Amino acid sequence: MLAKTRTSLLIILGMVLGASLTLGQGVFALRDSSAESMPLNELRNLTDVLTRIKKNYVEEVSDKELLENAIRGMLTGLDPHSSFLNEEEFKELKIGTTGQFGGLGIEVSMEDGFVKVVSPIDDTPAQKAGVQSGDLIIRLDDQPVKGLTLNDAVKIMRGKPGTDILLTIAREGAGKPLKIKVTRAIIRVNSVKRRLLDEDFGYVRISSFQVKTTTSLLEAIEELIEENKKPLKGLVLDLRNNPGGVLSAAVGVSDAFLNKGLIVYTEGRVSDSELRYNATPGDAIDGAALILLINGGSASASEIVAGALQDHKRAVILGTKSFGKGSVQTIQELNGGGAVKLTTARYYTPSGRSIQAEGIEPDIKVARLTLEKQKKSADEIKPLTEANLNGHLTNGNADNDEQNKEAADKSSEKDKTEDKGTNLDEEDYALYEALNMLKGLSILQASH
Repeated sequence: MLAKTRTSLLIILGMVLGASLTLGQGVFALRDSSAESMPLNELRNLTDVLTRIKKNYVEEVSDKELLENAIRGMLTGLDPHSSFLNEEEFKELKIGTTGQFGGLGIEVSMEDGFVKVVSPIDDTPAQKAGVQSGDLIIRLDDQPVKGLTLNDAVKIMRGKPGTDILLTIAREGAGKPLKIKVTRAIIRVNSVKRRLLDEDFGYVRISSFQVKTTTSLLEAIEELIEENKKPLKGLVLDLRNNPGGVLSAAVGVSDAFLNKGLIVYTEGRVSDSELRYNATPGDAIDGAALILLINGGSASASEIVAGALQDHKRAVILGTKSFGKGSVQTIQELNGGGAVKLTTARYYTPSGRSIQAEGIEPDIKVARLTLEKQKKSADEIKPLTEANLNGHLTNGNADNDEQNKEAADKSSEKDKTEDKGTNLDEEDYALYEALNMLKGLSILQASH
């Protein structure tokens, strides 16, 4: 059961989801360049601009810097998730996939020239300081963010552990910009946490999808069963504010609760991007009741798990609509150093749903409710979703794309859950409701 082999699911791709990435070189075959004519007029314009900058710009600029910026522009103009990584950035990316890296502990994207927080990572300086999903970072210390690239902003946020940075943040519902001081630290991400909520009912929190996440999940479930001294009657799997990560980990986590069937498939322009992943026999909790928590900070790999378990009716999805990042990025190392992160495919749930710019709708909607009085209710706050990002990849279906655009324009639901990790109290209303529902489901299962 728990010992079933899933090693083959790990590191079998050069495909990744979200900001934590695995690496692949030459994953997709290059198109035959001879089949297309070169855009000579556009290339003349490019060389003309380079010549004018070299000759007339107020300061001298190296050829390397100019060409690197040109490459960055090509990639960032495609969609919010494609980008160029120089050698230093590529090295930092590889460190990040191991679960230890320097910084503040936030997953970010770029929107309208500002840095938007997709999700703060559990138990990191940013999360402890009060940074929330959906926050718009407008200033880093005295440096305005407007005009910076995402990579430039990330460089400023990173620094020597123990040093402070002052984030100026615009937040929905706040009357004026917030100033939050965050102390930099080495970020060591323990992606899986667990505890018993009550006798016979367990809780597992996955904060990001890393190479070892599937193994850690199975170990956590074994420990819960051992602590409970008998099999669990139900489990809450918490993916709130989980920005994604390694695709193979998302497949492995889904497989942990499925005995058979399709988990996810991808489609792109080249045949190598058309991949399918199926479950293998064995359910880590032997068919016990399962509730999965999501919110607006649940993205990419989190949405693969939610979509697979929802389509197979293996779990009840509870919370608010997920982020809607249904595209796959491939890291391709360059011969001259560095790499490109390129969007190469869309992913689809087992029933054929594309989540890109649409997200996963929960089976049961539970908005953020706490004992605190809110200046603005959750239903009055517009969400940060993939569909709100400038230049986002379309859904792939013309009708869906138009509906998604209208939904993004009209949407008024927002979940800025302040994830409390494994704390179960009345302030975490969604988890409180999940446990009550889990107990009800276990009673229904026992009666059949």
